[in-house]
Amino acid sequence: MDVSDWIQIALPPPRPKFQHRYRTHIILFLLTLVTMSFTDAFAVLWSTLGSDENPFAYFTWETFRGGLWYAIPMLVILGAHEFGHYVFCRKHNVDATLPYFLPAPLPLTGTLGAVIRIREAFPSKRALFDIGIAGPIAGFVALLPFLVAGLMMSDVLPKPPVALNLGEPLLFKAVAKMIIGPLPAGHDIFLHPLGFAAWFGMLATALNLMPFGQLDGGHIMYAVFGRYAVYASVATLGAAVFLTFRTGSWVAMTVMMVVMAIVLGVRHPRMVDEDSPLDPTRKWLAGVALLIFVLCFIPVPIEIFFRS
Repeated sequence: MDVSDWIQIALPPPRPKFQHRYRTHIILFLLTLVTMSFTDAFAVLWSTLGSDENPFAYFTWETFRGGLWYAIPMLVILGAHEFGHYVFCRKHNVDATLPYFLPAPLPLTGTLGAVIRIREAFPSKRALFDIGIAGPIAGFVALLPFLVAGLMMSDVLPKPPVALNLGEPLLFKAVAKMIIGPLPAGHDIFLHPLGFAAWFGMLATALNLMPFGQLDGGHIMYAVFGRYAVYASVATLGAAVFLTFRTGSWVAMTVMMVVMAIVLGVRHPRMVDEDSPLDPTRKWLAGVALLIFVLCFIPVPIEIFFRS
């Protein structure tokens, strides 16, 4: 037996790729369906703590059933985004998990989103680009019919004295203008849950496409510009900090980016083929991703509106 034979015997067999804990994925999916369906009930729960009102009075079957108007389209949008990543992981043979949906007892969203875990390094810039861009494009395509249907089912009503105002991305404004038209003075659009799911999907898409670190936008930027993508990461982090001083709705995202910068750094991990250029088709798709980012970006996502 020579040395090569001994090495072949000593090395353990490679771990099979794409092995999944289906029970965990199913349980998290169902829990997220529940927390998203009870977003209104969670809003009441947190607002009535410490008062004499029963904080669990709204956790009823009727509330859950009504919440499905938001929960199901939101799960479709988040699922499309993450399965977009997963499908191209399979295409490029990059080991990854199925989506983990993240339940959270939060008002408005009822979730922290969804993620997949990529278990190995990207083999090439083309694989990095394809996997990074597939999620945002799939999620964007999935939210479009919900945006149209949601606006068609929304109401135009007088503005109340105090309201939670949702920022309007360019895509929302364009579709609302086509479907609803000009708004009467002192009126606003009160979104149907389908429309809110699409709005949240646009926000999530824009945040993921920010050209920072190892966000989807960071993957795309690095695949296109290589080591020079670090300058975009630094500029994006600075812009997020600036926006945090303008509106508190950017605090969570900025804190997450700062933590990522401290733990992972602002530079994207280097690759073997760092200097290899992308083909023209992928460069064109990078332009599509930029357009989606512009259409979905919301400078001030949420603010309290006081009518004078």
